[in-house]
Amino acid sequence: MSAPSSTRTVLVTGAAKRLGREIALALAKDGWQVAVHYRDSLEDARKTVADCADLAGASALFRANLTNEAAVRHLLPQVIAQFGRVDAIVNSASTFEHDSAASFSFAAMDKHMRSNAGAAIILSQALHAHVVGRDGPASAQARHPLGVVVNLLDQKLWNQNPDFFSYTLSKAALEAANTMLALALAPHLRVVGVAPGLTLTSHLLNHDKFEALHQLSPLGRSSTAADVAATVKFAIDNQSITGTTLLVDGGQHLMKFERDFSML
Repeated sequence: MSAPSSTRTVLVTGAAKRLGREIALALAKDGWQVAVHYRDSLEDARKTVADCADLAGASALFRANLTNEAAVRHLLPQVIAQFGRVDAIVNSASTFEHDSAASFSFAAMDKHMRSNAGAAIILSQALHAHVVGRDGPASAQARHPLGVVVNLLDQKLWNQNPDFFSYTLSKAALEAANTMLALALAPHLRVVGVAPGLTLTSHLLNHDKFEALHQLSPLGRSSTAADVAATVKFAIDNQSITGTTLLVDGGQHLMKFERDFSML
């Protein structure tokens, strides 16, 4: 069923759990219909959809393997078929597997580049085509951008260390793509980066270690999921921001870390 033209729809990749889920819920709370992308976490995705629907009245889930170009190219048309239109994409899904300069391989680089950079670029391309096809070519009416893409990056790009080599390369490629896409897809589309610091714990860190590392910043705290979600919302709502990255990390990018947080 097509959404009313006044209803805004956002696709959030990797929205089944963790940071993607928090972003999806924050946008749903703000009235956005949320297309919840997932790859394998079906039950988590269903819960996110149910919670978003309770907040916004509508949500749906969409499965795609972001390393598969055909699957990525099919994703946005599915969302449009469900909701009638899409106004924003948040690229939160990310492959994060450890390698180093010593263990680097084409296979590892290709996997990270496809899911972390290539998928976000193709989805940006698709949203631009959708907006132009829906609203027509640039005109006086299009002085304000009509769509927006927010790409989740990492403070690690401004505070590099050699860990997670292919992951870092892929995020660096996406950061460069932000600039090129912002130039190429204006005035119909804005493209903004959001770079969190250490935000959520994982199997690589126990609770006490995470809490200690989270405090390693000039402000004495890194980003929380709520901080990142609020920044994504700000990037979506502010019509003057494009081609740049908002660092949300308590200043961790100003400090030098010799290793990745998980290796400290």
